[in-house]
Amino acid sequence: MARHGKKYREASMRYDKQTPYGPQEALELVKTLAPAKFDETVEAVFKLGIDPKKADQLVRGTVSLPHGTGKDVKVAVFAPADREKEATEAGADVVGGKELVEKLQAGGELDFDVAIATPDMMAEVGKLGKILGPRGLMPNPKAGTVTPDVAKAVSEFKAGRIEYRNDRYGNVHVPLGKVSFGLDQLSSNLAALASELIRAKPAASRGRYLRHMSVSSTMGPGVKVDVGAIEDFAKNAS
Repeated sequence: MARHGKKYREASMRYDKQTPYGPQEALELVKTLAPAKFDETVEAVFKLGIDPKKADQLVRGTVSLPHGTGKDVKVAVFAPADREKEATEAGADVVGGKELVEKLQAGGELDFDVAIATPDMMAEVGKLGKILGPRGLMPNPKAGTVTPDVAKAVSEFKAGRIEYRNDRYGNVHVPLGKVSFGLDQLSSNLAALASELIRAKPAASRGRYLRHMSVSSTMGPGVKVDVGAIEDFAKNAS
């Protein structure tokens, strides 16, 4: 079992770990409990009432956080030669076609956080499945990363659009911003995320959908959130 540092243990003693807090109260606690000297990331974790082994209950998509994540997102675009200028002008950090695929196949560095592809490039990009897939970088239409409008996609991801997906346990982990963000910024981002996850509920999901939720900073302890209050809170994003 992993041993936590002194600052983490001290932070864990400053609140009731078993009590679910209201969304804003939980976020405020996370800001005060962050022990590191660097600007930690604030993350939300949702436990969903889905069966991740069934294809019709998978939860995946994108959401635009009103205040972004505080991270400089590096975007790669796979596009034919006549679309590369468009992607570059939109702010893409890495742009290329077949030659980019070959470079990555040969062991080139994956120096990007999001990969976007035009539909006609997917035959080539598909060759990178074993490279991009395990890292969650494979372009996918459901995530808005396979699209003919690469300029729009690049702009949105640069501005704070992020991809979410459930893991094999039915959890969704999403960054909400930085500890340095104002409480109102983190609250707006959480409301937008919760609203999107509720919207994305699979029709095949039965019973309670939002089962558990917590928020934490990179190095800090998790704070339980009252899921009963999340639906009302999510209306703020509407």
